[in-house]
Amino acid sequence: MSGAESTFDEAKLEALAGKVIGDVAGALSLYMAYLGDQAGVFDALDGEDPMTLDQLAAKTGQNPKYLHEWLGSVCAAGYVTYDAETETFSLSEEQALVLGREGQPACMQGFIQAVVSQYEENEKSVEIFKSGKGRPWGDHSQCLFCGTDRFFRPGYEANLIEQWIPALGGVKDKLEAGAKVADVGCGHGSSTILMAKAYPQSHFVGIDFHEPSIEEAQRKACEAGLTNVEFAVATAQDYPGDGFDFACIFDALHDMGDPVGAARHVRESMKPDGTFMLVEPMAGDSMAENMHPLGQIFYAFSTTVCTPNSLSQDVGLGLGAQAGQKRLTEVLQEAGWKDVRRAAETPTNMVLEATA
Repeated sequence: MSGAESTFDEAKLEALAGKVIGDVAGALSLYMAYLGDQAGVFDALDGEDPMTLDQLAAKTGQNPKYLHEWLGSVCAAGYVTYDAETETFSLSEEQALVLGREGQPACMQGFIQAVVSQYEENEKSVEIFKSGKGRPWGDHSQCLFCGTDRFFRPGYEANLIEQWIPALGGVKDKLEAGAKVADVGCGHGSSTILMAKAYPQSHFVGIDFHEPSIEEAQRKACEAGLTNVEFAVATAQDYPGDGFDFACIFDALHDMGDPVGAARHVRESMKPDGTFMLVEPMAGDSMAENMHPLGQIFYAFSTTVCTPNSLSQDVGLGLGAQAGQKRLTEVLQEAGWKDVRRAAETPTNMVLEATA
């Protein structure tokens, strides 16, 4: 303190301490929600009349002592409804949609699972943060891959076919007639498979540099019985093939070390009249515009996942998950895309259309 006497505002101190207590409660509530999801407790409550502790324990086969403590936490959080008069527990329709019902757009369990994955490997995150070194995507817990796919998949299912593709100039007609499509950075292949199902006349190639994710994507495509989709392990800067009519990157360009090189290779692999759809996290063009809960969340994941992955690769541009449309447009134009516009958006994503 350089010998100076510390002074502070008592009211501001109390307010900040109160906020931190609330944040601690929230962090633990997410952990409890994860436990309840993995143990099937939310599913056991969903659609049932209010249940006593013993009834819930009998249905789930779980230790009532653990359930008692868990219910105390999630009920205090508002995740489960507690009736003090009857000492019963239930899920409202809203609670069921947010904390259960896999695949519904409102379900937040994928987001929660991704958060848990970051706490799982906190020591490595501290090491990377302090050193300034990169950390590749494949170095993270498997829980991150599953959680990320689980969170984004319902949003793609709700918007990709019905909203985003129709918002692009002429792309829907091409896909219905039969087009060649590259889904770059496809991860577990949810977006690729969704499009392949919707447009059986078109052929889809899912590309990702993370081999375990490609193996999972292949498994899912085989399970779905699709014959118009294939997957390849390659980077966005060197994947094989050309003559693509349409290409897309979902929530992945900002993770790449060389996003300009990736966008350039996408352009070079396409027909002259091809369209590139870039889906990125919703963000303003300045940090000041992102001072809200969603920005807080995306900046946090960017600190431990997105930026370290970028810094682990050649160039290491480190766009971050809150790059914003202006910066993304600069990247696309540097890569040779002349026209860039926002074609669609949701509360969590912006959809950019680029043409040469």
